[in-house]
Amino acid sequence: VSTTLVTLVMVLIWQTNLFLAFSFALVFGSVELIYLSSVLSKIIEGGWLPLAFATFFLSVMYTWNYGSVLKNKSEVREKVSVDSMLELGSNLGTVRVPGIGLLYNELVQGIPSIFLQFLLNLPALHSTIVFVCIKYVSVRVVPQEERFLFRRVCPKDYHIFRCVARYGYKDVRKEDHHAFEQLLIESLEKFLRREALETALELEGNSSDDMDNVSVNTRDSDAPVGTVAEELRIPLIDDQKLEETEISSTSQEVASALPSSYMSSDEDPALEYELSALREAMESGFTYLLGHGDVRAKKNSFFFKKLMINYFYAFLRKNCRGGTANMRVPHTNIIQVGMTYMV
Repeated sequence: VSTTLVTLVMVLIWQTNLFLAFSFALVFGSVELIYLSSVLSKIIEGGWLPLAFATFFLSVMYTWNYGSVLKNKSEVREKVSVDSMLELGSNLGTVRVPGIGLLYNELVQGIPSIFLQFLLNLPALHSTIVFVCIKYVSVRVVPQEERFLFRRVCPKDYHIFRCVARYGYKDVRKEDHHAFEQLLIESLEKFLRREALETALELEGNSSDDMDNVSVNTRDSDAPVGTVAEELRIPLIDDQKLEETEISSTSQEVASALPSSYMSSDEDPALEYELSALREAMESGFTYLLGHGDVRAKKNSFFFKKLMINYFYAFLRKNCRGGTANMRVPHTNIIQVGMTYMV
């Protein structure tokens, strides 16, 4: 297993020459096969012990992977539609209080079903909600300025955003929650400025197209616009390319390429209002909204599936390190809501 995984890493991530990768797999695979044959030939004399250990660890890894895959599929299947959120209105059917709520989930798009549990169980909700998704990409290190990718989930008056926090396979999450929050807010402000600039350029482009249709001596409307304007039309997040190895952030490139005068919010009252609301929410503090999911097999499932999910996988989840233990956040800033996933 280790030889196969290292070979895949050499080919897909390190992009090693195929001949070298094949040679590595051939040499170390042969050594492992020789060791396996020697163990099989001495089972009665004590060779069963390494096989027992290997079988045990393989069972644990398979059980964890099996349950995690079913849980992720259940989250994708039960995610909330945007139309349901629009029916609730901008207040989401509850009271919005100043503050920023960071809801952690594993969905890169859509609204997680655990969010409805918070709406049903909490008497009030924060004025700004950010769905945070931690993703590890196949690069060594992700620069701090390219850490976060943002997009809106609902219209502007809802103040709900999707954030994908990207880490490389050699990144170590050592930053405390204050540094994480500060970097997240800075990236969100840049996203809001860039979004306002995109909207202004689109309106300007539409007005110029209208003038081109009226005027006879103007240039053809299909002519390319400036390089900066073309870059600004690139979406901040492409849902189909979040898992790719390239980690270049379009928002950072555009922000660095534009003059500081273009990023000013003085000429856009809507942007100034949204930034002031974000700063006011930041002053009120951050709250981490976490879901404590319980995975259970459906009643009509096979006996093997019930045994794997209801007992083995549940035992592993109960005894593994929880998400709150990995986050350096005071317990007073954490709200957990339980939810049962039927898989």
